Amino acid sequence: MARNIAVLGSTGSIGTQTLDVARRHPDKLKVVALAAGRRAIEAFKQAEEFGVRYVALGQEPSSSGAEAPVVPQGVEVAYGAQAVADLVKLLEVDVVVNALVGAAGLQASYETLRAGKVLALANKESLVVGGDLIMPLAAEVDEARRVAGLAPEHGPAGALMPIDSEHGAIYQCLIGESSREVERLWVTASGGPFRGRKRDELRDITAKQALAHPTWNMGPKITIDSSTLMNKGLEVIEAHHLFTMPYDRISVVVQPQSAIHSMVEFSDGSVKAHLGTTDMRIPIQYALSYPERWDAPVEPLDFTKLGSLEFAAPDTDTFRCLALARAAGERGGTLPCAMNAANEIAVAAFLAGEGSYLGIAECVEAVMDAHDVQAAESIAQLLEVDAWARAEARKRIR
Repeated sequence: MARNIAVLGSTGSIGTQTLDVARRHPDKLKVVALAAGRRAIEAFKQAEEFGVRYVALGQEPSSSGAEAPVVPQGVEVAYGAQAVADLVKLLEVDVVVNALVGAAGLQASYETLRAGKVLALANKESLVVGGDLIMPLAAEVDEARRVAGLAPEHGPAGALMPIDSEHGAIYQCLIGESSREVERLWVTASGGPFRGRKRDELRDITAKQALAHPTWNMGPKITIDSSTLMNKGLEVIEAHHLFTMPYDRISVVVQPQSAIHSMVEFSDGSVKAHLGTTDMRIPIQYALSYPERWDAPVEPLDFTKLGSLEFAAPDTDTFRCLALARAAGERGGTLPCAMNAANEIAVAAFLAGEGSYLGIAECVEAVMDAHDVQAAESIAQLLEVDAWARAEARKRIR
């Protein structure tokens, strides 16, 4: 029986690759709902191709001009953040792929799990900002899946499936293992386009240079985060929540070839590594196929042509965002929320030519220092902290 999926962020990098996986497996996946930001024309084309009835757009498009989108026949369209969140509650939806960018994805993740749906998560901020709220919900859905006989006989129940290549790798390495025997999680990083450079060499970096990632094809925000190593810092926080692992047992290692997607070290000294082609369709497909494995969506990695594998420690003195994110995670509460919001504003300013590359970390650190940390208690509280941190960050763009 096909799994009915809703794709949030359908016009972005992860969203379009998710639809490609669905295109390759029409007997196993049926797209029933789509959500996008402003790209109405593209979203409507997707709806027509996949026969989707429900579409939510973050913003209502302009009704004037030659490019004014026409709603396809049979498609129901709603607008605004609430419309996006409402998609996940549709009775026909089994799995929600949350590929929304930024803190806007938190509400959708929360509502997905509250509705008892499977969450295939590509939105980092859901766990970075709201991990203390999301993970208990995921545990409840896991238990409900076990009671209903929907969970696999072996392995996790599958209520929350990570789409990140790093967390998907760790997830697979842990299957069949006892959590008591896990010594360390190794999160791999490509090092980004500026690997090996020092701070003085990064003062005049442009957005175009920072967007030239050496191995992965991603959206602009996550590509900048990868270049600053903020992306790795966010992934450390995610790993802490996903795998209930203390921060002092989560390490980052630079692996420039991006062939090893992450590793798990066990108490006897053994290490499991997950290797594969650098293509996000592999972790996307696994998140949707679990506990099965379907035919590969890409050419497999040819180890005879791979050459050498390099490893190095990250340079946190130059790329300070990694250390800042880890510090926010270790302190916990509302600090990761403030840190993430400040980073989103600083990155957007840099992409718009209004802020400097090194100014991203400076802005994040200033907002973190100014924040009065509290325990994370509700979505409403986190939204307030998010709004405060964004306003504070705008004052500190330089």
